[in-house]
Amino acid sequence: MYEVVWPRGKRTVQGIALAKRPNTLAGKTIAELWNGGFRGDEIFRILERELEKRYPGVKFARWEDFGRMGGAAEDKVLAELPLLLKSRGVDVSVGGVGC
Repeated sequence: MYEVVWPRGKRTVQGIALAKRPNTLAGKTIAELWNGGFRGDEIFRILERELEKRYPGVKFARWEDFGRMGGAAEDKVLAELPLLLKSRGVDVSVGGVGC
């Protein structure tokens, strides 16, 4: 006789609905949020160039405007982030997390 155990644990966190996604990036302002990891500064420039080709009027709030999302100042950066996003008219964000 064998005892069988279900391999998945109990759910302890309830899911939440995701924010509504825009149907286009044309005319939107995109925030670049970065933790300072591998080559994010280069990748964001490439991303900007390619998105500008596809979406007329797209604008960018660059990662330099927000500070790095990690490190010693992380608590301060995250506390200020909602106000900074709003003041820059950000519609969507892209998070660059390097290792």
